[in-house]
Amino acid sequence: MHDDLITIEVDGISLKGRKGDMLIEVTDQAGINIPRFCYHRKLSIAANCRMCLVDVARAPKPLPACSTPISEGMKVQTRSPKALAAQRATMEFLLINHPLDCPICDQGGECELQDLAMGYGEGVGQYSEVKRVVKDKDIGPLIATDMTRCIHCTRCVRFGEEIAGLKELGVVGRSDHMEIGTYIAKSVTSELSGNVIDLCPVGALTAKPSRYTARPWELVQQPHISTHDAFGSNLYLHTRDGKVMRTVPRDNELINETWLSDRDRYAYTGLFTEDRLAQPMIKRDGQWHATDWDTALALVAEKIQGIVQQQGAQALGGLISPNASLEELYLFQKIIRGMGSNNVDHRLRQTDFSADAGDPVMPWFGMDIAQISQLKSVLVIGGSIREDIPLFGHRLRMAALTKRARIHVVHPIKESLTFSAAQWACAPDGGLLDVLIALSRAAGVTLPEGLIESAPVDTELCTQILADLKQGANAAIFLGHLAQNDPQFGAIRYLAGRLSKALDVSLGILPQGGNQPGAWLAGAVPHRLAGGQAAVGSGVNAHALLYAPKPAMLLCGIDPDLDTHAGAEAVDRLRATECVISLVSHLTPSQLEFADILLPIGTAVESAGTWVNGEGRWQPQRGIVRSWAQSRPGWKVLRVLGNLLDLSGFDFMDAAEVRAEVQSQCTQVSLSNESDVLGAVRPVTASSTGVWVRIAPVAMYAVDGVIRRATPLQVTDLAKKQRHCLVSPADAAQQNWDEGSVVTITQSGCSTEMTVKFDDSVPQGALLIYVSEASVALPAIGGLVEVTREVVAC
Repeated sequence: MHDDLITIEVDGISLKGRKGDMLIEVTDQAGINIPRFCYHRKLSIAANCRMCLVDVARAPKPLPACSTPISEGMKVQTRSPKALAAQRATMEFLLINHPLDCPICDQGGECELQDLAMGYGEGVGQYSEVKRVVKDKDIGPLIATDMTRCIHCTRCVRFGEEIAGLKELGVVGRSDHMEIGTYIAKSVTSELSGNVIDLCPVGALTAKPSRYTARPWELVQQPHISTHDAFGSNLYLHTRDGKVMRTVPRDNELINETWLSDRDRYAYTGLFTEDRLAQPMIKRDGQWHATDWDTALALVAEKIQGIVQQQGAQALGGLISPNASLEELYLFQKIIRGMGSNNVDHRLRQTDFSADAGDPVMPWFGMDIAQISQLKSVLVIGGSIREDIPLFGHRLRMAALTKRARIHVVHPIKESLTFSAAQWACAPDGGLLDVLIALSRAAGVTLPEGLIESAPVDTELCTQILADLKQGANAAIFLGHLAQNDPQFGAIRYLAGRLSKALDVSLGILPQGGNQPGAWLAGAVPHRLAGGQAAVGSGVNAHALLYAPKPAMLLCGIDPDLDTHAGAEAVDRLRATECVISLVSHLTPSQLEFADILLPIGTAVESAGTWVNGEGRWQPQRGIVRSWAQSRPGWKVLRVLGNLLDLSGFDFMDAAEVRAEVQSQCTQVSLSNESDVLGAVRPVTASSTGVWVRIAPVAMYAVDGVIRRATPLQVTDLAKKQRHCLVSPADAAQQNWDEGSVVTITQSGCSTEMTVKFDDSVPQGALLIYVSEASVALPAIGGLVEVTREVVAC
């Protein structure tokens, strides 16, 4: 027995706990329920609701279990007359000003106050004075407020300060004038803001998109995961009559703990929109006609076989979304390869493929998710900590707070972080590689001949970063999404690997999409088969397939103009190709332009499938709701198509059989992000007068088609901001631009108009233009752009 174990007695039961444990923690572990409102295991102790008062031997009055540390020999009664009297008195006090509106409250049926009032409340209250009324606050499109119901537990306030890292909600006033709200009238902007809905024990904070749409007892709770980033957050989908009504987090300490990002929480609102593709469609003589599945699939097989027979196997190419399930990815590449081609890829936003020979089996975090919050030194290169993968940012924040981790961020723009970190600005064009060259040289890494910086790098940057990374164990380097989409990604990854090896630290890559690790394991790349085995023969990558499509193109789950680095130009190129077959869940105007056959497939919640997250965890899921109209699960469509093409190995009865086949090919997988191939290093093009450098990260709420259709997310302040052309105030003043001015942006011969918005985080000489629907006419990559503004004569 450890010396720090303490024995106590609760309701006559002997329990053990560690020195420093609070009484409520020990009873929770033993399954002994003590009522509470303000206590939450992930938040600091406030002890302000007093609902957890218990009878402790030799104590003159009841003590709050949440803030009473255990001591050797302590005897506690949770149901004694003394304890019950205290709990009932507290409940009566809490109900004094609480409105009697349970029948119309969204929290009714799952309200902690309602539940405890049944057990501890009186039938008739003694209070007969006028109840107070608190004006509701408008804190944005995601959270609805009814502040008269608030019982001042302060969970939401503590969440903002301790978890989200943004003190957006607070307490003003005292006594019966006390209120919870924002200090100034503004929206709550945290990327984790929706968690206050789950924390609120009453109906003061509820989900605005699902307000008044269903009662809790009408809903069926179904386990699922997030498929919009590589964290793989566990969640519950609440469904009614085959429709997803809302999303809430599912506890998993190894992944998302008990939290959920707003992107994952409100993504369901983009599932069943009016533009869902309801049935197969075929284009004849430029006109679209609805048809049945048998006819559509027979025509697809006929088209593919005809083109391959006439023009050879290399005339077939395929592009698939990195959000697709493992089963869809595997069957998709199996069809392409079964027809004799290796022209298949999922790396839709990547631009540099020169180091493909050194690609790892799959990109991954380089460690388990739980280990991220234990790190003591971190370097993030080319990553938006709060936007790429929001809960990765939360884990880094926990490392900064609990382990005092020294965190460095190298990025062209200065992000508004929620924890202390050193942010180092780099040049918008070529700066990420320059920093890694300088760091590697300073660390004693032997550099390839001729590899030098295109611009000087701050020596203090190198000194401080290396000093912190050299301090010992639990250190890591992470490559973010901007680094992976950089035109010199091969060299960036190569040097990051050499640097991590020289410093003996971990190297992690933040995968793009909800299942990029699974896409690599499934073989959805031209040079690798399932399990990372080398492919026989050559194939072309996503860049080549977008700018020079094959005569027969098979697309799955993508909008080429919004999901690829080619942007609108991809649509122009696909429009000119002989035959394009697109498997999609939603219909867009561009699909009607370039496609010849449209096949409706279900979204992630309508189909069984497996997603592999950034730590390499396989998470199989079942279909939660019925497929929309005539749409079918993607893996089933691909299975039938494989059989119609007379390919062997497509006789699967369910998704589990497909997964088992992939797993059998991944038994020898060894994970590492290091690469021994430098790749091509291009010279940095100097900008001239009137030419700007564009920084082009993907907008947080534009990562995939479902998120782009999630209306509540699209009307947030962040989404609105990222649809502007962001420029530094100094540059705007020099150009005589006003905020709200409309300018014409020209990049690689493509032009679009955008509205100017000032942003202090943007470096001078650069424009921050996010990849979103607002910039769809431009290539979805950084580079040189020209800006013109039409001057209107008065």
